Amino acid sequence: MDFLLDGILAVTWQQCVMYVVGALLIYLAIEKGYEPALLLPMGFGAILVNLPSSGVLNQMVEGIGESQGIIQWLFEIGIDASEAMPLLLFIGIGAMIDFGPLLSNPKMLLFGAAAQFGIFFAMTAAVLLGFDLADAASIGIIGAADGPTSILVSQVLHSNYIGPIAVAAYSYMALVPIIQPFAVKLVTTKKERQIKMPYNPRNVSRKLRICFPILVTVIAGFIAPMSVSLVGFLMFGNLLRECGVLGTLSETAQNVLANLITLLLGITISFSMKADQFVNLDTVIIMGLGLVAFVFDSIAGVMFAKLLNLFSKNKVNPMVGAAGISAFPMSARVIQKLGQEADPQNHLLMHAVGANVAGQIASVLAGGMILNLVPQLLG
Repeated sequence: MDFLLDGILAVTWQQCVMYVVGALLIYLAIEKGYEPALLLPMGFGAILVNLPSSGVLNQMVEGIGESQGIIQWLFEIGIDASEAMPLLLFIGIGAMIDFGPLLSNPKMLLFGAAAQFGIFFAMTAAVLLGFDLADAASIGIIGAADGPTSILVSQVLHSNYIGPIAVAAYSYMALVPIIQPFAVKLVTTKKERQIKMPYNPRNVSRKLRICFPILVTVIAGFIAPMSVSLVGFLMFGNLLRECGVLGTLSETAQNVLANLITLLLGITISFSMKADQFVNLDTVIIMGLGLVAFVFDSIAGVMFAKLLNLFSKNKVNPMVGAAGISAFPMSARVIQKLGQEADPQNHLLMHAVGANVAGQIASVLAGGMILNLVPQLLG
């Protein structure tokens, strides 16, 4: 009983806050269904790493020496040393994506590019608020709406805020159905949301589907060499899907690999959620900047679509531009729902899917560009 009492008395108020954060993430995962595969292990991990003298972290044990904790070990080999977990997850993500709607309507690539504006807006705001350039860039990438990219960039740049950045990225990805309608309605009228876009898909040949991931990887290698690991693994996964001779491997990447890495990544990233690092004013500011990045991504996509409409005969529903973020396929579904709220006969899903997968490519390219630029600026 004395041992139990000593353990309870050793708990700090910051650790109590982390227990609440962990419980909140678990609640959102189970009761609300928000990104449960990630938020649940992250929430449980946040509790594990903040227990007094937690055995999941490395520590010195009297009479024994150093005891290696499993979560710290996973973090060191899977994220800190090699960034392996986020990269391996991209293979599974790539195998899940059908680029057909994008290849059928290539102009959707423009919306994927436009909807990355929030990254650079939040990055600039973070610098103005006093964060150093590496931390500001890592915070800005939350706007990519892509959790693995956020983790990878913040780790490569040695950010001091990997935990808050990961929590913000995945939390806001889960809240896309709440955040995006607010952002879209803020800058559109009901008349604009009622614009219909007929869907006349072009035939996308098997050869084009196979060549596309290869060409994107090569082009990315010349434009942003640091993005090759990100783009290359994403496109390798897609090539598994499209080649037609590796069906079993494609299914394995989509299901077994993606689920296993997601599970391990969620609980491993909790290493960066220790109370002494997480509970501070900077975390609150990072969460706020992440929200700003998400909102401005959607707004930028909408405004770019409006700009195109000034010069186009065939009008684009501005909401499709908001689907250019990387949160696939949630954002496309949100835009479809908003379109049908404005007009039950309005079907925007396939257009939004095209913009959405373009956003997946654009987000990893943006991450690679940041990894190219920031070291040069710091050097």
